[in-house]
Amino acid sequence: MFGIGPQIPDNNGNPGYLPFWLKSGHVSPLESGAVLEKIRSAWDLSLFRIGGEEFLVSQLVLVIALLILGYFASKQLERVIEKRLTKTSVRATTVHALKRISFYTLLVVVIMTALSLLNVPLTAFAFVSGAVAIGVGFGAQNVINNFLSGWILLAERPVRIGDFVELDLHKGIVEYIGTRSTRIRRVDGVHLLIPNSQMLERVVVNWTLVDNHIRTTVRVGVAYGSPIETTAELIERAVKEQPEILQDHKVIVVLEDFGDNSIVFDTYFWCEAGGERELRAVRSAIRFRLAALFKEAGITIAFPQRDVHLHSTGPVQVELLDVRNEENKDRNIGGDQ
Repeated sequence: MFGIGPQIPDNNGNPGYLPFWLKSGHVSPLESGAVLEKIRSAWDLSLFRIGGEEFLVSQLVLVIALLILGYFASKQLERVIEKRLTKTSVRATTVHALKRISFYTLLVVVIMTALSLLNVPLTAFAFVSGAVAIGVGFGAQNVINNFLSGWILLAERPVRIGDFVELDLHKGIVEYIGTRSTRIRRVDGVHLLIPNSQMLERVVVNWTLVDNHIRTTVRVGVAYGSPIETTAELIERAVKEQPEILQDHKVIVVLEDFGDNSIVFDTYFWCEAGGERELRAVRSAIRFRLAALFKEAGITIAFPQRDVHLHSTGPVQVELLDVRNEENKDRNIGGDQ
Protein backbone atom coordinates (compact mmCIF):
# COMPACT_ATOMS: atom_id res chain seq x y z
CA MET A 1 0.00 0.00 0.00
CA PHE A 2 1.28 3.45 -0.89
CA GLY A 3 1.10 6.05 1.79
CA ILE A 4 2.87 8.77 3.69
CA GLY A 5 4.12 8.31 7.20
CA PRO A 6 5.83 5.75 9.37
CA GLN A 7 5.86 2.05 8.55
CA ILE A 8 3.33 -0.21 10.26
CA PRO A 9 3.13 -3.98 10.06
CA ASP A 10 0.14 -5.60 8.31
CA ASN A 11 -1.71 -8.74 9.43
CA ASN A 12 1.13 -10.99 8.16
CA GLY A 13 3.86 -9.00 9.83
CA ASN A 14 5.08 -7.36 6.62
CA PRO A 15 6.13 -3.71 6.80
CA GLY A 16 3.83 -1.16 5.21
CA TYR A 17 3.05 2.52 5.26
CA LEU A 18 0.39 4.43 7.11
CA PRO A 19 -2.11 5.93 4.63
CA PHE A 20 -1.90 9.68 4.35
CA TRP A 21 -5.47 10.25 5.61
CA LEU A 22 -4.54 8.57 8.91
CA LYS A 23 -1.31 10.49 9.35
CA SER A 24 -1.35 12.60 12.52
CA GLY A 25 1.15 13.69 14.99
CA HIS A 26 -1.02 12.40 17.84
CA VAL A 27 -1.83 8.91 16.38
CA SER A 28 0.59 6.10 16.97
CA PRO A 29 1.20 3.37 14.35
CA LEU A 30 -0.49 0.78 16.55
CA GLU A 31 -3.62 2.94 16.89
CA SER A 32 -3.65 3.53 13.13
CA GLY A 33 -3.41 -0.19 12.49
CA ALA A 34 -6.34 -0.75 14.82
CA VAL A 35 -8.42 1.79 12.85
CA LEU A 36 -7.62 0.05 9.59
CA GLU A 37 -8.51 -3.28 11.12
CA LYS A 38 -11.91 -1.91 12.20
CA ILE A 39 -12.54 -0.58 8.69
CA ARG A 40 -11.65 -3.96 7.19
CA SER A 41 -13.91 -5.71 9.68
CA ALA A 42 -16.83 -3.41 8.88
CA TRP A 43 -16.21 -3.77 5.14
CA ASP A 44 -16.25 -7.56 5.34
CA LEU A 45 -19.10 -7.73 7.83
CA SER A 46 -21.67 -10.41 7.06
CA LEU A 47 -25.22 -9.07 7.03
CA PHE A 48 -27.33 -12.16 6.33
CA ARG A 49 -27.39 -15.54 4.64
CA ILE A 50 -29.77 -16.85 1.97
CA GLY A 51 -29.51 -20.43 0.78
CA GLY A 52 -26.00 -20.83 2.08
CA GLU A 53 -24.82 -17.61 0.41
CA GLU A 54 -23.33 -14.95 2.66
CA PHE A 55 -23.95 -11.30 1.84
CA LEU A 56 -21.32 -8.81 2.96
CA VAL A 57 -21.40 -5.05 3.42
CA SER A 58 -18.82 -4.67 0.69
CA GLN A 59 -21.04 -6.51 -1.78
CA LEU A 60 -24.08 -4.37 -1.05
CA VAL A 61 -22.09 -1.15 -1.29
CA LEU A 62 -20.62 -2.19 -4.62
CA VAL A 63 -24.01 -3.26 -5.95
CA ILE A 64 -25.67 0.01 -4.94
CA ALA A 65 -22.83 2.02 -6.47
CA LEU A 66 -23.01 -0.09 -9.64
CA LEU A 67 -26.76 0.43 -9.99
CA ILE A 68 -26.50 4.20 -9.51
CA LEU A 69 -23.59 4.54 -11.94
CA GLY A 70 -25.29 2.20 -14.41
CA TYR A 71 -28.50 4.24 -14.36
CA PHE A 72 -26.69 7.52 -15.00
CA ALA A 73 -24.54 5.85 -17.67
CA SER A 74 -27.71 4.62 -19.40
CA LYS A 75 -29.21 8.12 -19.38
CA GLN A 76 -25.94 9.54 -20.69
CA LEU A 77 -25.93 6.97 -23.49
CA GLU A 78 -29.45 8.07 -24.41
CA ARG A 79 -28.33 11.69 -24.65
CA VAL A 80 -25.29 10.78 -26.77
CA ILE A 81 -27.39 8.73 -29.20
CA GLU A 82 -29.96 11.53 -29.50
CA LYS A 83 -27.27 14.16 -30.06
CA ARG A 84 -25.52 12.14 -32.75
CA LEU A 85 -28.57 10.89 -34.64
CA THR A 86 -30.50 14.17 -34.66
CA LYS A 87 -27.77 15.59 -36.90
CA THR A 88 -28.51 12.92 -39.50
CA SER A 89 -31.57 12.21 -41.64
CA VAL A 90 -32.90 9.56 -39.25
CA ARG A 91 -36.55 10.11 -38.29
CA ALA A 92 -37.36 11.25 -34.77
CA THR A 93 -39.30 8.05 -34.05
CA THR A 94 -36.30 5.87 -34.93
CA VAL A 95 -34.04 8.00 -32.74
CA HIS A 96 -36.48 7.67 -29.86
CA ALA A 97 -36.73 3.88 -30.31
CA LEU A 98 -32.92 3.49 -30.35
CA LYS A 99 -32.69 5.61 -27.22
CA ARG A 100 -35.15 3.46 -25.29
CA ILE A 101 -33.63 0.19 -26.50
CA SER A 102 -30.10 1.26 -25.55
CA PHE A 103 -31.27 2.52 -22.16
CA TYR A 104 -33.07 -0.67 -21.17
CA THR A 105 -30.38 -2.94 -22.64
CA LEU A 106 -27.62 -1.30 -20.64
CA LEU A 107 -29.82 -1.26 -17.55
CA VAL A 108 -30.45 -5.00 -17.85
CA VAL A 109 -26.71 -5.63 -18.22
CA VAL A 110 -26.06 -3.58 -15.07
CA ILE A 111 -28.70 -5.49 -13.11
CA MET A 112 -27.29 -8.85 -14.26
CA THR A 113 -23.81 -7.75 -13.24
CA ALA A 114 -25.12 -6.64 -9.84
CA LEU A 115 -26.72 -10.05 -9.30
CA SER A 116 -23.47 -11.78 -10.23
CA LEU A 117 -21.63 -9.67 -7.63
CA LEU A 118 -24.10 -10.92 -5.06
CA ASN A 119 -23.60 -14.51 -6.28
CA VAL A 120 -27.34 -14.77 -6.87
CA PRO A 121 -28.25 -17.32 -9.58
CA LEU A 122 -31.12 -16.49 -11.93
CA THR A 123 -32.83 -19.76 -11.01
CA ALA A 124 -33.45 -18.29 -7.58
CA PHE A 125 -35.98 -15.93 -9.15
CA ALA A 126 -37.96 -18.63 -10.93
CA PHE A 127 -40.52 -19.08 -8.19
CA VAL A 128 -40.56 -15.42 -7.20
CA SER A 129 -41.00 -14.26 -10.79
CA GLY A 130 -43.93 -16.62 -11.25
CA ALA A 131 -45.66 -15.27 -8.17
CA VAL A 132 -44.93 -11.69 -9.19
CA ALA A 133 -46.26 -12.33 -12.70
CA ILE A 134 -49.56 -13.60 -11.30
CA GLY A 135 -49.90 -10.61 -8.97
CA VAL A 136 -48.97 -8.13 -11.66
CA GLY A 137 -51.36 -9.77 -14.10
CA PHE A 138 -54.30 -9.00 -11.82
CA GLY A 139 -53.24 -5.73 -10.21
CA ALA A 140 -51.32 -3.89 -12.92
CA GLN A 141 -52.61 -5.24 -16.20
CA ASN A 142 -53.41 -1.74 -17.50
CA VAL A 143 -49.88 -0.54 -16.77
CA ILE A 144 -48.35 -3.56 -18.49
CA ASN A 145 -50.78 -3.23 -21.38
CA ASN A 146 -49.74 0.39 -21.93
CA PHE A 147 -46.06 -0.53 -21.53
CA LEU A 148 -46.24 -3.27 -24.17
CA SER A 149 -48.36 -1.06 -26.42
CA GLY A 150 -45.66 1.62 -26.23
CA TRP A 151 -43.05 -0.83 -27.51
CA ILE A 152 -45.43 -1.96 -30.26
CA LEU A 153 -45.88 1.66 -31.34
CA LEU A 154 -42.11 2.13 -31.48
CA ALA A 155 -41.54 -1.13 -33.37
CA GLU A 156 -44.50 -1.16 -35.77
CA ARG A 157 -44.68 2.65 -36.07
CA PRO A 158 -48.32 3.17 -37.04
CA VAL A 159 -47.88 6.53 -35.31
CA ARG A 160 -44.54 8.33 -35.26
CA ILE A 161 -43.16 11.41 -33.57
CA GLY A 162 -44.04 14.42 -35.72
CA ASP A 163 -47.13 12.85 -37.33
CA PHE A 164 -50.35 14.83 -37.51
CA VAL A 165 -53.09 12.57 -36.14
CA GLU A 166 -56.80 12.78 -35.46
CA LEU A 167 -58.31 10.93 -32.49
CA ASP A 168 -62.03 11.36 -31.91
CA LEU A 169 -62.53 15.14 -32.02
CA HIS A 170 -58.89 15.97 -31.30
CA LYS A 171 -56.28 16.86 -33.89
CA GLY A 172 -52.63 17.46 -33.18
CA ILE A 173 -48.97 16.53 -33.63
CA VAL A 174 -47.38 13.58 -31.82
CA GLU A 175 -44.58 14.97 -29.66
CA TYR A 176 -43.52 12.00 -27.54
CA ILE A 177 -44.18 8.24 -27.28
CA GLY A 178 -43.40 7.07 -23.76
CA THR A 179 -43.58 3.71 -22.04
CA ARG A 180 -47.03 4.50 -20.63
CA SER A 181 -48.65 7.21 -22.75
CA THR A 182 -48.34 9.24 -25.93
CA ARG A 183 -48.21 13.03 -25.78
CA ILE A 184 -50.09 14.93 -28.50
CA ARG A 185 -50.08 18.71 -28.94
CA ARG A 186 -53.39 19.93 -30.33
CA VAL A 187 -53.65 22.70 -32.89
CA ASP A 188 -54.68 25.11 -30.12
CA GLY A 189 -51.54 24.32 -28.10
CA VAL A 190 -53.18 22.07 -25.49
CA HIS A 191 -51.33 18.83 -24.66
CA LEU A 192 -53.14 15.49 -24.55
CA LEU A 193 -51.85 12.37 -22.79
CA ILE A 194 -53.30 9.29 -24.49
CA PRO A 195 -52.64 5.81 -23.03
CA ASN A 196 -50.63 3.74 -25.49
CA SER A 197 -53.23 0.98 -25.51
CA GLN A 198 -55.83 3.49 -26.75
CA MET A 199 -53.57 4.39 -29.67
CA LEU A 200 -53.76 0.76 -30.83
CA GLU A 201 -57.34 -0.13 -29.93
CA ARG A 202 -59.17 2.96 -31.18
CA VAL A 203 -59.47 4.47 -34.65
CA VAL A 204 -56.60 6.92 -35.20
CA VAL A 205 -56.48 8.96 -38.41
CA ASN A 206 -52.84 9.59 -39.35
CA TRP A 207 -52.66 12.39 -41.90
CA THR A 208 -48.92 11.96 -42.51
CA LEU A 209 -48.38 8.20 -42.20
CA VAL A 210 -46.92 7.70 -45.69
CA ASP A 211 -46.18 11.29 -46.76
CA ASN A 212 -47.29 14.90 -46.26
CA HIS A 213 -49.44 14.98 -49.40
CA ILE A 214 -53.02 16.05 -48.66
CA ARG A 215 -55.89 16.76 -51.02
CA THR A 216 -58.16 19.65 -50.18
CA THR A 217 -60.63 21.99 -51.84
CA VAL A 218 -61.49 25.69 -52.07
CA ARG A 219 -65.00 26.95 -52.90
CA VAL A 220 -65.84 30.35 -54.35
CA GLY A 221 -69.01 31.89 -55.75
CA VAL A 222 -69.20 34.59 -58.43
CA ALA A 223 -72.10 36.78 -59.44
CA TYR A 224 -74.44 35.79 -62.24
CA GLY A 225 -73.33 37.22 -65.56
CA SER A 226 -69.64 36.58 -64.90
CA PRO A 227 -67.67 34.82 -67.67
CA ILE A 228 -67.63 31.18 -66.60
CA GLU A 229 -64.62 30.02 -68.66
CA THR A 230 -62.49 32.97 -67.56
CA THR A 231 -63.47 32.39 -63.93
CA ALA A 232 -62.40 28.74 -64.12
CA GLU A 233 -59.06 29.70 -65.70
CA LEU A 234 -58.35 32.28 -62.98
CA ILE A 235 -59.16 29.78 -60.23
CA GLU A 236 -56.76 27.22 -61.72
CA ARG A 237 -54.08 29.90 -62.11
CA ALA A 238 -54.43 31.04 -58.47
CA VAL A 239 -54.01 27.46 -57.27
CA LYS A 240 -50.99 26.60 -59.42
CA GLU A 241 -49.12 29.74 -58.35
CA GLN A 242 -48.81 28.52 -54.76
CA PRO A 243 -45.45 26.85 -54.00
CA GLU A 244 -47.03 24.17 -51.78
CA ILE A 245 -49.17 22.79 -54.63
CA LEU A 246 -48.01 19.45 -56.08
CA GLN A 247 -47.68 20.05 -59.80
CA ASP A 248 -47.63 16.33 -60.66
CA HIS A 249 -51.31 16.15 -59.62
CA LYS A 250 -53.85 17.83 -61.87
CA VAL A 251 -55.80 20.77 -60.49
CA ILE A 252 -59.51 20.16 -61.06
CA VAL A 253 -61.99 23.05 -61.27
CA VAL A 254 -65.64 22.07 -61.08
CA LEU A 255 -68.74 24.23 -61.62
CA GLU A 256 -70.54 22.84 -58.63
CA ASP A 257 -73.91 24.56 -58.70
CA PHE A 258 -76.05 27.45 -59.85
CA GLY A 259 -76.88 28.69 -56.39
CA ASP A 260 -79.46 31.15 -55.12
CA ASN A 261 -77.03 34.04 -55.09
CA SER A 262 -73.97 32.89 -57.04
CA ILE A 263 -72.41 30.49 -59.50
CA VAL A 264 -70.47 28.10 -57.26
CA PHE A 265 -67.04 26.76 -58.26
CA ASP A 266 -65.04 24.08 -56.41
CA THR A 267 -61.38 23.38 -57.06
CA TYR A 268 -59.64 20.19 -55.95
CA PHE A 269 -55.86 19.99 -55.62
CA TRP A 270 -53.02 18.22 -53.79
CA CYS A 271 -50.56 20.09 -51.63
CA GLU A 272 -47.74 19.38 -49.22
CA ALA A 273 -48.78 20.22 -45.67
CA GLY A 274 -47.78 18.77 -42.31
CA GLY A 275 -51.13 19.36 -40.65
CA GLU A 276 -54.31 21.35 -40.49
CA ARG A 277 -52.61 24.67 -39.74
CA GLU A 278 -50.44 24.47 -42.86
CA LEU A 279 -53.49 23.40 -44.87
CA ARG A 280 -55.43 26.46 -43.75
CA ALA A 281 -52.51 28.70 -44.68
CA VAL A 282 -52.46 27.26 -48.23
CA ARG A 283 -56.22 27.76 -48.69
CA SER A 284 -55.96 31.30 -47.33
CA ALA A 285 -53.18 32.19 -49.79
CA ILE A 286 -55.30 30.87 -52.67
CA ARG A 287 -58.29 32.99 -51.60
CA PHE A 288 -56.11 36.12 -51.36
CA ARG A 289 -54.83 35.47 -54.87
CA LEU A 290 -58.37 34.83 -56.17
CA ALA A 291 -59.57 38.16 -54.80
CA ALA A 292 -56.73 39.97 -56.60
CA LEU A 293 -57.27 38.16 -59.93
CA PHE A 294 -61.04 38.66 -59.86
CA LYS A 295 -60.59 42.36 -59.17
CA GLU A 296 -58.26 42.71 -62.18
CA ALA A 297 -60.72 40.83 -64.42
CA GLY A 298 -63.76 42.71 -63.16
CA ILE A 299 -65.39 39.58 -61.75
CA THR A 300 -67.55 40.12 -58.68
CA ILE A 301 -67.45 37.68 -55.79
CA ALA A 302 -71.08 37.06 -54.97
CA PHE A 303 -72.71 37.83 -51.67
CA PRO A 304 -76.20 36.96 -50.33
CA GLN A 305 -78.98 39.02 -51.93
CA ARG A 306 -82.75 39.05 -51.66
CA ASP A 307 -85.33 40.56 -54.00
CA VAL A 308 -88.51 41.81 -52.30
CA HIS A 309 -91.72 42.00 -54.40
CA LEU A 310 -94.76 43.89 -53.08
CA HIS A 311 -98.18 42.86 -54.33
CA SER A 312 -101.01 45.34 -53.68
CA THR A 313 -104.36 46.21 -55.25
CA GLY A 314 -103.52 49.86 -55.56
CA PRO A 315 -100.57 52.19 -55.88
CA VAL A 316 -98.14 52.33 -52.99
CA GLN A 317 -97.26 55.75 -51.66
CA VAL A 318 -93.50 56.23 -51.14
CA GLU A 319 -92.22 59.19 -49.14
CA LEU A 320 -88.53 60.11 -48.81
CA LEU A 321 -87.53 61.71 -45.53
CA ASP A 322 -84.39 63.60 -44.66
CA VAL A 323 -83.01 61.57 -41.81
CA ARG A 324 -80.73 64.36 -40.58
CA ASN A 325 -83.58 66.90 -40.32
CA GLU A 326 -85.71 64.39 -38.41
CA GLU A 327 -82.88 63.74 -35.95
CA ASN A 328 -82.39 67.49 -35.37
CA LYS A 329 -86.11 67.90 -34.73
CA ASP A 330 -86.04 65.10 -32.15
CA ARG A 331 -83.08 66.75 -30.38
CA ASN A 332 -84.82 70.14 -30.28
CA ILE A 333 -87.98 68.61 -28.85
CA GLY A 334 -85.99 66.82 -26.20
CA GLY A 335 -84.13 70.03 -25.30
CA ASP A 336 -87.34 72.03 -24.89
CA GLN A 337 -88.72 69.45 -22.48
